Amino acid sequence: MNKPLTGAELDELVAGLKKLSRNLWWCWNQEAQDLFQELSPRGWQNMFHNPVAVLHEVSAQELRVRLQDVQFANRARAVLADFQNYLGDPKTWCHLHAAKLHQNPVAYFSAEFGFHESLPISAGGLGILAGDHAKSASDLGLGFVGVGLFYREGYFQQAIDSNNWQTEYYNAVDPNNVPVEPLLDAEGKRIILSVEIGMSAVSYQVWRVNVGRVPVYLLDTNLPANEQHFRDLTTRVYGGDSTTRIMQEILLGVGGVRLLRALKLAPSTFHMNEGHAAFLSLELIREKMATGKNFTDAQAATKKECLFTTHTPVEAGHDRFTPDLMSYAMQRYLASLSVPFNEIVALGRVKPDDTREPFCMTVLALKLSRAANGVSELHGQISREMWQHLYNVPVAQVPIGHITNGIHLLGWMKGTVRQFWKRKLNDSSNGEAKFFREKFGSDWASAVNHTEFWEKMLNPAFVSDEELWALRYKLRRELIEFSRRRLFLQSHVVTQGDFIRFDSLLNPDALTIGFARRFATYKRAPLIFQQFDNIVKLCRDKQRPVQFIFAGKAHPRDDEGKRFIQQIIHLSKFSDLTGNLIFLENYDIHVARQMVAGCDIWLNNPRRPLEASGTSGMKASCHGCMGFSILDGWWREGYDGTNGFAISGDSHPSNIEEQDRVDSANLYETLTEQVVPMFYNRDANGIPREWLQRMRRSMATLVSQFTTDRMVKEYTNKYYLNT
Repeated sequence: MNKPLTGAELDELVAGLKKLSRNLWWCWNQEAQDLFQELSPRGWQNMFHNPVAVLHEVSAQELRVRLQDVQFANRARAVLADFQNYLGDPKTWCHLHAAKLHQNPVAYFSAEFGFHESLPISAGGLGILAGDHAKSASDLGLGFVGVGLFYREGYFQQAIDSNNWQTEYYNAVDPNNVPVEPLLDAEGKRIILSVEIGMSAVSYQVWRVNVGRVPVYLLDTNLPANEQHFRDLTTRVYGGDSTTRIMQEILLGVGGVRLLRALKLAPSTFHMNEGHAAFLSLELIREKMATGKNFTDAQAATKKECLFTTHTPVEAGHDRFTPDLMSYAMQRYLASLSVPFNEIVALGRVKPDDTREPFCMTVLALKLSRAANGVSELHGQISREMWQHLYNVPVAQVPIGHITNGIHLLGWMKGTVRQFWKRKLNDSSNGEAKFFREKFGSDWASAVNHTEFWEKMLNPAFVSDEELWALRYKLRRELIEFSRRRLFLQSHVVTQGDFIRFDSLLNPDALTIGFARRFATYKRAPLIFQQFDNIVKLCRDKQRPVQFIFAGKAHPRDDEGKRFIQQIIHLSKFSDLTGNLIFLENYDIHVARQMVAGCDIWLNNPRRPLEASGTSGMKASCHGCMGFSILDGWWREGYDGTNGFAISGDSHPSNIEEQDRVDSANLYETLTEQVVPMFYNRDANGIPREWLQRMRRSMATLVSQFTTDRMVKEYTNKYYLNT
């Protein structure tokens, strides 16, 4: 007979769950998520899958009573034991290969971090990459600390009005109700620091995000001591005008360095994730000049400490400020540098003496970093061409390398797929899984990050075609039912007839093509509909139907991107594509996870070479969703002719109109001559053998290659250890 838990045992479990709720390790551990979901299924669903909010929803009395359920308590103990073992593991990759970084960690600065839908402080791919970078740094045991900003209204929430036009609204992010905690000193008081912005000393507090083993610190100016316009600096991601932007970047760069000094950290590398953080280099120069170095020597010493990653070949993606704005925003700070203003501005110019040239954050970062990199092979090449005039050497000698982006595999793998692979690895009758059981034991997470695991996808003895096809059907069904619920909520109607109408939307048997990302115009969301009449015929084919699911947000000031959204929604409602085309509002990490798992094909058709890397398609591969993309960014490296589908070749017309025309035609041709026939070519049992063989190749060749585990190891070996 099971005995009731003692008060001390209950106290320990309650404290453990509260601690766990404020560490994002749970967002890549399925058992931890299941625990919190079971406490309040509706709260979990409605509060963005947020354990902190769930524990606020569940009273202390209810939690203690629920923990008297012996099975539930045992599951909680097991999860908390796994959590503690993870935090205390003395044999991580970095303990073995980069131990010196524990003493002098990497300081990683990013204007946005996309960790999870419960903490919406990211606008897009840059932030998602930063969040995944931190998660893999944790998994690998890297000496690492992140620095960003806490946006109390985050990024905007999207709604579509009666004209199918995107509108924006903002919800307050309550730090007491999300997985962050205030940074306190030894006496339990909040650490308050300050930075000079304009002619004022602006105070900021700090929130700590626990990302497994690593901390990420978010700076926040929303303090009573500040004037209102300074309090509002950290209101929204990329909110406001150029004045707001430069002040946010002073806070991030200068304020971030001062935070690390207050924590008595001595980073070996200051890694700038995009140019937004480049002002940190000025603060490092100021520190060195305060110890007696001259300006030239301080620059040289600072350069040895800094690494810069550029993420965009799009000109508008590189922040530029006029000298007048620089003088206004940095007047008091620059006075402390005791360096003539024109010499500071010159650091951000390609031509230092050209007074007509604005100050560019990317130029500042390139000049004051020992190394720089793009985020794919092609992007590295484009970046060398783009910035050749800064170095005045042949393109091949421009010192910008590349490390291709990746994704945090477990963080993006949907629960259904995690459970599928876990069962497969634990199946004692499966001889092909024996190697992993012997090598990794119960640590299945390490197994699925292993290259040999994904190479097993080519072996039907490990997983059969029938099992894979059943999994794909299950995932497609989950996406369709998710979409139906989401569309019903978007409609703002509640009649019984509407329930029935939405429950008939989309076809679980149809080839399902997904497109979800920022609606930047160069990503060409509506490109496929240039072949409108042909696409209608394709979708209406009763024997081989095709359907499209779109999602994404346009920047609030990007009217052209909003027109793309409007066009697609209009087609979904008022054209012959109705029923075969839907648009899901308010795209976020949760919607992305559903779509990369449930779609059969992941469509990506940017205007080459403007997609620096792209990571959404990487998230699809582990679910059996195959890429269908322009050979830009990561897909140019990943595609081998057998593991997905390519749109056009490894070159592009220089004329934009011609490129759009050629790509549209090639997209339709590949879709009709390769994708659709292969998907619907079934054997007597209804299994698409050729399709599944290509899907296996996709998993075997792409999943382990394009992870942030691989990426962070590359950064460590190539840059972090080479100080």
